[in-house]
Amino acid sequence: MARSNITSQMLTDHVKRIGDEHPAIPMDSVDFTVKNPELVRDRFGVMFDYLARVELEVERNVKELDTILPGAPAVDVAFYRHVWHDQEIQHGRILDRLKAELGLPPAQPLTEVSGPVKLLGALARVPAIQDVARCVYYFTGASTERQAVLAYSALMDRLDELGETALLTTVIHPIKRQEPGHFAFYQMSATKIVGELRPWQLYLARQLRTRTYELVGTHRDPKYQAQMGMVSDVLGFGHDPVEYAREIGRLEARLLWANSQGMEFPPYVLAAIEESRRLASEGLATAA
Repeated sequence: MARSNITSQMLTDHVKRIGDEHPAIPMDSVDFTVKNPELVRDRFGVMFDYLARVELEVERNVKELDTILPGAPAVDVAFYRHVWHDQEIQHGRILDRLKAELGLPPAQPLTEVSGPVKLLGALARVPAIQDVARCVYYFTGASTERQAVLAYSALMDRLDELGETALLTTVIHPIKRQEPGHFAFYQMSATKIVGELRPWQLYLARQLRTRTYELVGTHRDPKYQAQMGMVSDVLGFGHDPVEYAREIGRLEARLLWANSQGMEFPPYVLAAIEESRRLASEGLATAA
């Protein structure tokens, strides 16, 4: 695959810019006024639980990245340890505070690094394997951020319909505004590294994505998968899972799979969506 024109300096400049322009959201800037707490809790309780947990799991995510990227480029470290971490952890704290205001229990984020990640970290001490791990990381991040933008956008529409102006303008909109900069970092990084990998590395990256893909925050755990299925239905994604798969898998299909055989999204994306909805329909979701 041809090399891209994206440079390390361009990535460095982008990370500095989003860090400077989007510092962590101050807690005292948030208005937690809710006009109809009971309605918001009943309609969006599962949504806020999911979002708060996923955002707070950034602490675990940083541990995972430190594990699988022992020789990560400086720009990656600056992004995930500082800019991304600081913004995301504050999103989680704000959403967890909102849960408390609604009378919901605090989120319970996962904190431990899994065995498979530790194994990949051991293998990634070989530079060529670490480049594959980086490639997978960028596509994971891009998929995650696209899911986040879609979720926050849909949530904003529903809060607007309910007239919950404070939540819309001081909680969800400021959080959503910070997500596209993260996606851009992953998109640029993925574009750059795909043009640098050897054919066998690209093959391995495709195999890893095929075998390990999961929707954000599901961890291959049926209860979390079911919770994600419930969230997709709350936000209206369930009525057209193919379009949802297209939205979150388009970049991966184009860069990693070169739109093989007209691919609009990798099949594993739709499979993960459909599995989460199946588990939700079976009532497997529990409070995280």
